[in-house]
Amino acid sequence: MALHEGDPEELGGYRIVDRLGAGGMGVVYRGRARSGREVAVKVVHGQYATDAVFRARFRQEIAAARKVSGAFTAAVVDADPDADRPWMATQYVPGRSLSARVRDDGPLTGSELRRLALGLIEALRDIHRAGVVHRDLKPANVLMADDGPRVIDFGISRAAENQQLTETGHMMGTPPFMSPEQLTDARTVGPASDVFSLAALLTFAATGRGPFDADSPYIAAYQVLTDDPVLDGVPKALLDPLSRCLAKEPAARPTLHALAPELAAALPDDGPDDALTVPHRPLDPVQTMLRDPAPDPEPLPATAWTKPAPDAAAPDAAPDIAQTPDPDPHTPRPRSRRLPLLAGVAGALAITLTVFLTPLFQKDDTTKPKPSPSPTRWEAPPAGWRPWQTTVFATAAAGVRQTSKPNTHGVMIQSCVLDSGSVYCAGDGILPVRIDAATGRTLWRIAPLPSGLPADRYGAQVVGVHDGVLLLSETISGTADALDVDRVTAYATADGERLWSRTVQERYAHPTLFGDLVLLPDGGTVTARTPKDGKARWSTTLPADYGCDFHDGFAECRNYRTASGPDRLLLTVDPTDGTTRRLRSAPPYDSAYAGLLDGSPVYVVLRQDSVYTKTLVIDLKTDTVRTTALAQTQDGIVALAHGVLTFVTSSGQVTGVAPLTGKRLWQTATTLERPGEAVPDRRGSLFLTTASGRVAALDSRTGTLLWETHPRVTVASMATGMPTRSMLYQGAFLVLAPEGTLFSIDPGDQGKS
Repeated sequence: MALHEGDPEELGGYRIVDRLGAGGMGVVYRGRARSGREVAVKVVHGQYATDAVFRARFRQEIAAARKVSGAFTAAVVDADPDADRPWMATQYVPGRSLSARVRDDGPLTGSELRRLALGLIEALRDIHRAGVVHRDLKPANVLMADDGPRVIDFGISRAAENQQLTETGHMMGTPPFMSPEQLTDARTVGPASDVFSLAALLTFAATGRGPFDADSPYIAAYQVLTDDPVLDGVPKALLDPLSRCLAKEPAARPTLHALAPELAAALPDDGPDDALTVPHRPLDPVQTMLRDPAPDPEPLPATAWTKPAPDAAAPDAAPDIAQTPDPDPHTPRPRSRRLPLLAGVAGALAITLTVFLTPLFQKDDTTKPKPSPSPTRWEAPPAGWRPWQTTVFATAAAGVRQTSKPNTHGVMIQSCVLDSGSVYCAGDGILPVRIDAATGRTLWRIAPLPSGLPADRYGAQVVGVHDGVLLLSETISGTADALDVDRVTAYATADGERLWSRTVQERYAHPTLFGDLVLLPDGGTVTARTPKDGKARWSTTLPADYGCDFHDGFAECRNYRTASGPDRLLLTVDPTDGTTRRLRSAPPYDSAYAGLLDGSPVYVVLRQDSVYTKTLVIDLKTDTVRTTALAQTQDGIVALAHGVLTFVTSSGQVTGVAPLTGKRLWQTATTLERPGEAVPDRRGSLFLTTASGRVAALDSRTGTLLWETHPRVTVASMATGMPTRSMLYQGAFLVLAPEGTLFSIDPGDQGKS
């Protein structure tokens, strides 16, 4: 959906790229972070921003959504309930709503209905385990992602212990999908109310009509209170469980725990999902779910993980990326070598129930899906290195020795870079630190704030390190003149001494390390300066009304929808004098930059339904573009590693694609939850990481799963979908978790018995 005149260009650091929809209370946009990660940004309409009760409800929605995490909900990424127009950013889920799916393609049947039903049960179990009742489960609030449904919009949910905002005389909800108790006394609703709504929603999914449809919401509400549900067209096997879920009395409805095996039996698995190859698991997820006699568990810390099963056998020889054919979709696969259709949904439930049965605190904190890799696969860690784990708040040897942890609901995203054996980190409320990459010891911490200002007024992004200089893009709020200060400051890496500082205006570009220079934006102009002393070397003017990101030797610029030119431009940039050359070749607006292939930028193009359909490889010297259709559409977080395009989905599936042919090279499922992009080492392996500190290693040539580790950190529920960063220190692997933890492991020691 195109942006409208007056729509914001940026919100909370997220560039607004599309409008996803609008309702009576607000607008939802698709936003993109600097990293390329996409989010859904919900913004309250201006007329409600001054309403104290509405603002309190929105704050409650954020709090409720932050409590909930799970495979079938969209995690909160960021929020500002106190902004002039309050907003909340959640994980972007590509896919239509259930209402649009039924409207466009008719009712769901067979495996698709099964996947929806069991996925929603799992989502509601996660929601209820967090002490939250959704209260507005309806087709518009369910997104149909490829790897299972996602429940969104906690706008009228409430925590079980908080009922203050339920107002007499205000009907909050959607009547055809509301429970009787929600209509008569909303303050008394509990988990059974969501069970009622679930049954109404499944009736709609199976028939295209709700059990209490009416021309008027008031008539629908009356029917919910007094009439029997209309279940015409519902599959016979579903009639009894759905009828009991739609009982007028909450106590007469089944619990989610009792309902799960009933629906699993009523909706048998009728075939494999799209040729998804995964490791064999010791128990079929359906059987695991049906055999579990325990009630819904209380929330547990992530302290253990079951062993993944052996991966499918990989070929002995590495495939030729340019010539390897796709696997024959008609070739039969042994059933134990593929995941049943349910595994993408109910399998998450089985894993959730069994994940905490193995003690974490063992000498070996990794699982072993196959024999240890060859000793030559892994580069040795540097001399003096040892495994370590620390936080950005650890006591420092010099400077500001100790600092308090900011109150950010357990979610802190630090920005870090590795240079010459040290890790340099900073972030929102995180003072800049230097950490020894070999031992994890904090060498120094500096305080760049004016005297008297607390650390939570400080925010920073590490621009880079060059020639003994640490460059930070800093924001300081609440200064003496009550204005926020945006600046780039250079510090000596040896001791943190401040060398120079300059204010910047980041509307059209961000500070960037560009070769041996640092680029500082000032409105529509970018000036290159030397890191040591800040002296200007050259300046260049950006295309008017375009926002530009600088990469190695080129800049990509996006039209902010106010310029009359194309949606996107590519410029080559001469690092010696700033001379630019505008290319005729440019990717479309809805495409993602994946990396460089032999010096040529590689982009993957998004279709309107948010799946990737083709690659573009742009030769900067000849100004030509090579366009290749993907053999199969892809989704997820994309990156180019070892010459392979990798697509990582939130369910842990990783797909390798040849960028020049579009052919799928391999596809592997891991047990990681919402991993970040694939990171390559120098010897042909790929690493995935999660917010909980789990790591998986794969062979980039064959997709073979080499090993996975247990969780290492406990994260707040809203942090489970947050991005993680990782980096290689020679042969050691460093992981940066979003709540302030850093740790380092030896990949060669993982997966050993």
